[in-house]
Amino acid sequence: MWLIVGLGNPGSRYSKTRHNIGFLVIEAFIDKNHLALKEKADYRICDGSVEDEKIVLIEPLTFMNRSGTAVRKVMGKLNISADNLIVVHDNLDLETGKVKIRKKGSSGGHKGIESILENIGTNNFIRIKIGIGRDQYVPAEDYVLAKFKKEEMPLIKEAVKRAVDSIYSVITEGVDRAMNRFNAL
Repeated sequence: MWLIVGLGNPGSRYSKTRHNIGFLVIEAFIDKNHLALKEKADYRICDGSVEDEKIVLIEPLTFMNRSGTAVRKVMGKLNISADNLIVVHDNLDLETGKVKIRKKGSSGGHKGIESILENIGTNNFIRIKIGIGRDQYVPAEDYVLAKFKKEEMPLIKEAVKRAVDSIYSVITEGVDRAMNRFNAL
């Protein structure tokens, strides 16, 4: 069983902001597979399958900086190991629209990843990072909470599609083959 987590912040105020690209990917995956999220106290959740692999998708509702509490809760409840955890999130250090898969690593300053690391006690989980770029004139905390510019939207729509495809690839082909396919683009 795989747990796929899209990071973001709950509420309409944060909808379609750069920090919520993880939610956008989960929602695109759900739409493509005709699934539906159910709301729990700390997260939205649904389950399905990719080929013969059972999957569970969640969007933590604990706000970005506390995402790890929802992830830990679902992992414990469903007995899912970190080896079968995929976290989709924004990345300031990648150019807008770039998708990059990593097997493990540090938080890189991302507060949602930091929270997950603290809550599950390991960095051994897969990340699908989506580049949101950076504006040197806007503080990072303001930039990530801003909506995408109109001219960025084609890149973001394509990145969301590639991220959904990369989830399929990780599950069906393995993380190394997925990295070879998607990190080269």
